[in-house]
Amino acid sequence: MTVDNFIDGEWVVSEKEQYAPIKNPANGETLGEVALSTAEDVERAVAAAKKAQKQWALVPAPQRAEVLYRVGLLLKERKERLARILTMEMGKVIEEARGEVQEGIDMAFYMAGEGRRLFGNTTPSELKDKFAMSIRVPVGIVGIITPWNFPIAIATWKSFPAIVAGNAVIWKPATETPLMARELINIFAEAGLPNGVINLVCGSGSKVGTAMVEHPDIDVISFTGSNEVGRTIAEKCGKLLKRVSLEMGGKNAIIVMDDADLDLAVEGILWSAFGTSGQRCTACSRVIVHEKVKEDLEEKLLERMRYLKIGDGLDEEVKVGPVINGNALQKIHEYVQIGRGEGAVLLAGGYILNDGELADGYYYAPSVFTDVEPSMRIAQEEIFGPVVSIIPVKSFEEAIEVNNSVTFGLSSSIFTRDINKVFTAQRDLDTGIVYVNAGTTGAEIHLPFGGTKGTGNGHRDSGVAALDVFTEWKSVYIDFSGKLQRAQIDNN
Repeated sequence: MTVDNFIDGEWVVSEKEQYAPIKNPANGETLGEVALSTAEDVERAVAAAKKAQKQWALVPAPQRAEVLYRVGLLLKERKERLARILTMEMGKVIEEARGEVQEGIDMAFYMAGEGRRLFGNTTPSELKDKFAMSIRVPVGIVGIITPWNFPIAIATWKSFPAIVAGNAVIWKPATETPLMARELINIFAEAGLPNGVINLVCGSGSKVGTAMVEHPDIDVISFTGSNEVGRTIAEKCGKLLKRVSLEMGGKNAIIVMDDADLDLAVEGILWSAFGTSGQRCTACSRVIVHEKVKEDLEEKLLERMRYLKIGDGLDEEVKVGPVINGNALQKIHEYVQIGRGEGAVLLAGGYILNDGELADGYYYAPSVFTDVEPSMRIAQEEIFGPVVSIIPVKSFEEAIEVNNSVTFGLSSSIFTRDINKVFTAQRDLDTGIVYVNAGTTGAEIHLPFGGTKGTGNGHRDSGVAALDVFTEWKSVYIDFSGKLQRAQIDNN
């Protein structure tokens, strides 16, 4: 299957007609090819978006929402097919893939509801016979740049609120996962979204992404990806006074106190550290454990890890699939060597799996380090793989301090039965998301998603907060006094 660009309601060939292969990370099979587009393709998409957005903004918001309702129904109808494509393209196990498609379904219906709730405010004026209100208006043209690890969920987090708010969208998906982008675009078209309201331009970040960021007619950039790329985007957008929303990963920790239910904590660690093979921005890569229960926790964790089946995610029994490609595999292995060199003790894993049925894919053994110091690189830097570091602490206060000692601030978790520690932790943990007696993953679509510090720049995906990225506030004053009234002057 070939994935070209979708511009002004049509699938069109890129200007350069160059392509890259789409690979199944589980077995190396070629699934198709994707266009490697250029700045000229972005220019065509911008022209289509500009033309479409003016008319789309005039469509009443409840009618715009009807398109999202239809998108949600189509996603629901095709959930299993989409999940299987997602697993083949990205590698996550089929159970997780179904969950990701469900996120898209949920987001469609949730944001469709916002078509009748794009609330502003009415407020009393300080002057007689004068009416005052604020309303949301679309920003204009939105550029979204999405990663490969959640190729449909994150795309819906960004595109659905942008569209219901009256914007037009230009979307650059990751080159590793364009098949899911193609499926979602076709669903938009089938649901009746007018031509030009969403446009797909495939290709590299260096060419397509850069062209989008630098284009003067794209009013906002919403990006999820690495901290390094996000900083570059922020710098360029800052010079252009362009609005930008960034979500750039984390170094998330699960805190396990000495009164915790250790079996429950182990379940949370397994799911958070090794789900999606650790390739989640919310993945647990640190376990901060009270020294009194450290050995018991390690014993239970290692025992449960023995039963993690690794392989092709289409196998319903598999719990850990491949990582995305060979570069990711090598990066993960390099971090394991760094951990060894720093003096951390490797309890499990630490090697590439390449025998038998795994020989043609990109598999890394789930890995656990212990006796890790908070300052070690493996405890500070995002590895983005199935590697977790166990850090012992002596107290609750030390656990909070260690959790907050990294440059990221996305997600954190605490396992404890002490209600006082629960409320103190939710106050003092400096992350955008806090879980109690659960892992670091599992965000729901009606709450804001995002983090603090190096994780982002203050904006949020998901929930009503997502609308803040894609709308401007307009204040409106209507004076029906029949005379000129001057605020702050004529009322004093």
